[in-house]
Amino acid sequence: MGSKNKLRRFRENETFSNVVQPSREEVLSDALKLKGNWRKSFFKNNNPLVLELGCGKGEYSVNLAKAYPDMNFLGIDIKGARFWRGAKIALEEKLNNVGFLRTQIELVDHIFEENEVDEIWITFPDPQIKYKRTKHRLTNEDFLQKYKKILKPDGFVHLKTDSEFMHGYTLGLLHGLDEIIEYAHHDVYGSQGAPDAVTNIQTFYEKQYLEIGKKITYILFKFR
Repeated sequence: MGSKNKLRRFRENETFSNVVQPSREEVLSDALKLKGNWRKSFFKNNNPLVLELGCGKGEYSVNLAKAYPDMNFLGIDIKGARFWRGAKIALEEKLNNVGFLRTQIELVDHIFEENEVDEIWITFPDPQIKYKRTKHRLTNEDFLQKYKKILKPDGFVHLKTDSEFMHGYTLGLLHGLDEIIEYAHHDVYGSQGAPDAVTNIQTFYEKQYLEIGKKITYILFKFR
């Protein structure tokens, strides 16, 4: 994407009512007024709040919002030029139950109050395979503790990925921490009992993976 396109999208995001772009300083100083008030102040309802971390173009968040109109979805990514597309589609289709937040995922425990979130989706994250990149894996122990803090008791985390490494790494970590694994399979389309939200929604790249026979893995878990 050219720099002019990026700048145009950044400017458009600033005009979108479904996009929030706080500064890092605002978040870390607890000045974000939406913290603890996402349902009431942003979505204007009291429906369950679901996050998609690393939402990319926003395809999954938008399609979840279409499939589950009685739930609120918030796609989170630091790359606003990417989720611009999802935000634009949501506005055009008048999807009032989906929004987008431009921020670093490492700040989620500063953006949401304890027990404010009902579910978290992590869809096709960068597996960060090199050991020195462990701290950037979205299911490392530090991130898991952040998710546990903001999730309601019995709140779920979904991990959907084409990376066998990420799947195995996360399963091993969850077993070691004695967390509750509700469902796990290294080939979610070749298994039974997978949630509809996993198999009924496919991103552009996921469809390409499936066309070449690449397996899609999935884990559903919660914290003790």
